[in-house]
Amino acid sequence: MAKLKEFEWVLVEAIDTFRMRYMVQVPKGKDLYALDTVTMHQAKEFSQLHLDEIIVSHRVISEKDALKLADEDNEYGRSWSEDKKISAFFTKDGEKVDWD
Repeated sequence: MAKLKEFEWVLVEAIDTFRMRYMVQVPKGKDLYALDTVTMHQAKEFSQLHLDEIIVSHRVISEKDALKLADEDNEYGRSWSEDKKISAFFTKDGEKVDWD
């Protein structure tokens, strides 16, 4: 008789890094004004380059706690069934997501 696989959920936390560029017109000699424009999110994006995703932590988490965290992080899905949340937010063993 074949033994059934046992599974657990692992929460992986990562930081995704991009190099952003903005082209901002300012009065001559007032180049620092451009920094304020970007800081205030008032500049159009010129370009971006994905640099890397860095894993900063991981831990085993119960499905119950993972579903609770899904509600905290994804407020719009709070009313969804547990099965829909798992389908939308969790990656099952063998499942692959193609981001390209």
